Amino acid sequence: MTETKQHTHNDLTAAEIGALAHLYRGEIYRSTIWRTRLDTTTNWSVVSLGVALSISFASPEASPLPLLIIGILIWLFMILEARRYRYFNVWRARARWMERCFYAPMLHHEDYQNNCNWQNILANDYLKPEYHVSYVTAMGRRVRRNYLWILIIQTIAYLGKLIIHPTSASSVEIFIERASVGPIPGEIILFGGLLYVSCFVMLSHYVSRKDAVNAKLRSAGDALG
Repeated sequence: MTETKQHTHNDLTAAEIGALAHLYRGEIYRSTIWRTRLDTTTNWSVVSLGVALSISFASPEASPLPLLIIGILIWLFMILEARRYRYFNVWRARARWMERCFYAPMLHHEDYQNNCNWQNILANDYLKPEYHVSYVTAMGRRVRRNYLWILIIQTIAYLGKLIIHPTSASSVEIFIERASVGPIPGEIILFGGLLYVSCFVMLSHYVSRKDAVNAKLRSAGDALG
């Protein structure tokens, strides 16, 4: 008498594994598309900063104001990119979840059927889709990986402009006076710039530490992220 293998709720048939492979390809494709969109906003920020540098350093008499105004545009690009990153992270997390809980055990010849309850977690994510990271976390990650360097270049260029143009600043008073914008004193402009950059540095550091803690929790638990 031939024994018949029982198909349980968690077992995957050959057809289901094939469908899952196509699903994985779809998630990889979507994450690639959104990754390209992230690169687009970063490129816009780099190009915009390059234009501001060209205008401010076109001549010794050129105003450093474009290097300040471009900070607003970079901030807007940062907001847009953080929003795009939240979408990208959804597709990336799903693909990574299948790699970790399905493909990796399969390649190790281990049981992938009930590994870390991955089928239910993935199914629930499709039934009730939601962002896996907060907006603050998304912005902090983009600042740490890209925008912090852009802000550093912007800051160095602005301070360098005040120091060397139209002539080398011979005193701190002259340096501060050159930072003045209309009726706004240079002290306020410089303090505002310091506060602007410091906020993003602290945000980057906060999110970096938070991600490190969450990574440990994910390695010990069952969650997408």
